[in-house]
Amino acid sequence: MTATEEYRSVFAPNLFAGRTVVVTGGGSGIGRCIAHELASLGATVAITGRRLERLEAVQAEIAAAGGTATCHPFDIRDEPAVIAAVSAIVEQHGPISGLVNNAGGQYPSRVEDLSLKGWDAVLRNNLTGGFLVSREIYTQSMAGHTGSIVNIIADMWGGMPTMAHSGAARAGMLNLTETCACEWASSGVRVNAVAPGWIASSGFDTYDEDMQSELRRLKAEIPLGRYGTEAEVSAAVTFLLSPGAAFISGSCVRVDGAVPNHRHTWQTVPTDRAEPFAGFPLATLPDALR
Repeated sequence: MTATEEYRSVFAPNLFAGRTVVVTGGGSGIGRCIAHELASLGATVAITGRRLERLEAVQAEIAAAGGTATCHPFDIRDEPAVIAAVSAIVEQHGPISGLVNNAGGQYPSRVEDLSLKGWDAVLRNNLTGGFLVSREIYTQSMAGHTGSIVNIIADMWGGMPTMAHSGAARAGMLNLTETCACEWASSGVRVNAVAPGWIASSGFDTYDEDMQSELRRLKAEIPLGRYGTEAEVSAAVTFLLSPGAAFISGSCVRVDGAVPNHRHTWQTVPTDRAEPFAGFPLATLPDALR
């Protein structure tokens, strides 16, 4: 990045100076963007994922922009690996101030076509992994030092046809968010969720052509008339991690352009007035939307 390509955060410079924040799934998409914004605000960002080369690429981007990030490759579904990785992060950086449970993934399937293996894989990706990382960061660090956790879920309100496994996992993650917010409040730990809607990120390109075609069609169903940006999700996460959200816990912030409020009684009116927030200079339009 050059000086003109710095992350354009709306938050105060050095907001997270001296703090360590863990971002799971930080090697691509929304996680990559969140890692960049937090690093631009002074945080030391520990990015995790299964593919070291992706993490190292994001680490290099953050370093080029003047920030600090470290790489921690492990599988969030593997309990011993999670325990060891969190221990290594605490040993390297000291207390962990923030956690963004962003890692996850799913694929389209009707319920009747879902195998048990596929069901289990998606629940472990989107629910079990978040539980393991949260538990370990709480017990190994936040229980004695306070902190803030933000769980990335999804627009799963009213069901997720063709994504039942993901919808069930995300709903479970919301309930886990609400439970942990209560149980861990005595340690000064806040736990919230962010639910992105249809966000133009690299995740779109992981789907097959039929699903990509459906994603392109869905733009017409968004009341604000456009897809969201990665930076708009990151801004919500950053706020919830910040001191400005000191009395917010057990809540969920939707970042979805009012899609869940679009009822069958309402015909969406085309609009181009909802200007996107494009704070992340390295963001690119997914191939699926070109």
